[in-house]
Amino acid sequence: MASNIWARKSIDKLIEGVSGEANQLKRSLSATSLVALGIGAIIGAGLFSLTGIAAANHAGPAVTISFILAAVGCAFAGLCYAEFASMIPVAGSAYTYSYATMGEFIAWIIGWDLVLEYALGAATVAVSWSRYLLELLSSWGIHLPAHFVTSPYETLSLADGTVIDGGFINLPAVIIVFLLSLLLIRGTQGSARMNNVLVVLKIAVVLVFIILGWSHIDPQNYVPYIPENTGVRSEFGWTGIATGAAVVFFAFIGFDAVSTAAQEAKNPQKGMPIGILGSLVVCTILYVLFSHVMTGLVHYSEFANDAKPAATAFAKTGYDFLQQGLILAILAGYTSVMLVMLLGQSRVFYSMSQDGLLPKFFGDVHQKFKSPWKTNLFFMVFVSLFAGFVPVSDLGHMVSIGTLFAFSLVCAGVWLMRVKQPEMKRSFKTPLVPFVPIMGIAVCVYLMSSLPVEAWYRLAAWLGLGLIIYFGYGRKHSKINHEIE
Repeated sequence: MASNIWARKSIDKLIEGVSGEANQLKRSLSATSLVALGIGAIIGAGLFSLTGIAAANHAGPAVTISFILAAVGCAFAGLCYAEFASMIPVAGSAYTYSYATMGEFIAWIIGWDLVLEYALGAATVAVSWSRYLLELLSSWGIHLPAHFVTSPYETLSLADGTVIDGGFINLPAVIIVFLLSLLLIRGTQGSARMNNVLVVLKIAVVLVFIILGWSHIDPQNYVPYIPENTGVRSEFGWTGIATGAAVVFFAFIGFDAVSTAAQEAKNPQKGMPIGILGSLVVCTILYVLFSHVMTGLVHYSEFANDAKPAATAFAKTGYDFLQQGLILAILAGYTSVMLVMLLGQSRVFYSMSQDGLLPKFFGDVHQKFKSPWKTNLFFMVFVSLFAGFVPVSDLGHMVSIGTLFAFSLVCAGVWLMRVKQPEMKRSFKTPLVPFVPIMGIAVCVYLMSSLPVEAWYRLAAWLGLGLIIYFGYGRKHSKINHEIE
């Protein structure tokens, strides 16, 4: 029975299983909604918090080039995702693609790995959302009880000088996770409408920042545009730009969440490539312009250890009355990121449950709302535990390494499918195969190698736990293995 762990799902059966009445999820997402879904997942924590750190510590004003390098790496993976999503329009993203190309065992590993990207990513953003909320309330003279706004073993300093040295629970982070999970239970159509509103709002604030800030740029802040390397590989020069690309890569995490909603797209063959690649293009343009203005308003060295570089830079424009509006828009941006991550995670577990690798509980669909509501409830609790009680600063590396691992397997899967099933119908074809998949794998592995060794240890521990669950439950209940027997 050991060979069954490599059993692959038939693509024809996959498509047949989600055609017409066989599809339990409601097809309500247009190509425009899918682009908005991608933008909703991408623009958020990375842009508003990591840009300044990457500029101050690694790239200087050339952080714009870092964004372009990171975008190129994402583009290779995005092209591969687009081919798979149009060819296999089924919920589950990289998990489903791996199941059809590399077998059940690899599919389980990637599905379990995606928990790092989506669930822990949502928890990380929830904590950052809570901190911006505290800044906003503090500016209004409102101070929440310290024990209920930060997790244990965590110190938080607010702009007004207030220092919170550890607490009991980060309650605002828990509440936002609960509210968004309940919204997702009501179905993707309502969630997509809310996401569309939030996306418009945060694109508006990015454009306002760019337009109002452009006239206040001090050209001297760009001199030198590429600071001379200090002798340390990651500190400035071209190697610093490359390290900066690894840091700001977190700002691109989420575009693949579009593919998890393939089963709910109105026309997935056309809509999925537009959603994935369209959101990448829009976000890359905004990122480059945003970082150019930000480093033009303030010298890059001033962003050292600054988790709120957008607010710091915008203060130089003199539009102080818009500062609170900026924070409100950032909160909206974070909200849409969490919404898409929670959506993506629930769809991955839904697919794994449908295959028998997880208990039936995760595959139950609400009769009225047509959403995997029990999975949403499970992750409502799971994510809120991390957001409420765990300092998640180190978990950001786990999110990045999990995502890069997923991207690598998708690139490998496209290359493998071109060799094994070249005759398969593809509504969208990745160009220059195998060059694009190979480059996608190379960039992802390079960025993974730049992460701390602790991230690798945590990834190994997480995958070890996943293997225990797979061999203890999933392998025995696998539907495809039962069919083979």
